[in-house]
Amino acid sequence: MFDLIAHAIPVFVLCLALEAISFAVRPDEEKLGYRFEDARTSVLMGLGNVVINLGWKLVVVAVYAAVYLASPLHLPTNNPLTWIALFFADEIAFYWYHRTHHTIRVLWASHVVHHSSRFYNLSTALRQPWTPFTALPYWLPLALLGFPPWMILLQQSISLLYQFFIHTERVSTLWRPIEFVFNTPSHHRVHHGSNEQYLDTNYGGILIVWDRIFGTFRPEREKVRYGLTKNIDTFNPIRVATHEFAAILRDLRGARGWRERAGYLLRGPGWKPAGTPVSGPGLAEPA
Repeated sequence: MFDLIAHAIPVFVLCLALEAISFAVRPDEEKLGYRFEDARTSVLMGLGNVVINLGWKLVVVAVYAAVYLASPLHLPTNNPLTWIALFFADEIAFYWYHRTHHTIRVLWASHVVHHSSRFYNLSTALRQPWTPFTALPYWLPLALLGFPPWMILLQQSISLLYQFFIHTERVSTLWRPIEFVFNTPSHHRVHHGSNEQYLDTNYGGILIVWDRIFGTFRPEREKVRYGLTKNIDTFNPIRVATHEFAAILRDLRGARGWRERAGYLLRGPGWKPAGTPVSGPGLAEPA
């Protein structure tokens, strides 16, 4: 199966290098640019994600194929309307995948990796989790609706390819109609912000219209402060990948009964039982 992301890696590397050089040649005091240790961690997280996905993609294809073959629907792949429908179906699936991975702590424990950098550049796009398993259920309905697995995976790759290029401070705002419809660097900077008014906003993939429809859109106003509300202060890839899972385990060990255990897993990041101070090491809230 053709892997669009694997073939795009040289493009990613080239664009990352060009962006880093641009900051070296023309630094901007209002923008963070690059820090070598941070960019190195992001690249290592991306490489780890690629290696893990080598095996995991086989499971994904098998599950999608099983659901697709069991479905009474099989959409024609040579019909342009099928591709248009797939685009919007993938966008909706991504929106809810992304939103729930910010609002359910056990899912946030995986996604927090992507938000753990205090910098915002093209290397940040490569900072991906080593636990991609939580994404599987969100796209299963697409196979049930009759989209073949290869089409689903290809559209996912197209979305990821687009999202790579919106991780930059070098682009301010675009033409107003584009900003209204599409996810842009400005909109996604807001999504990566730990400013209180920016938390839990702008979940879209290629489009920003779902955020406008579901009330999660915020425009970029004040300067964005990147990272987590409680940063982890490490460039160790293993700790970046696991720190929130470790925090959940600590909280589960101290929980008083199943209600609290369920809360620590299924409520939002930062949730604590009534009367418990919201503090402690390892707690990483959404940014």
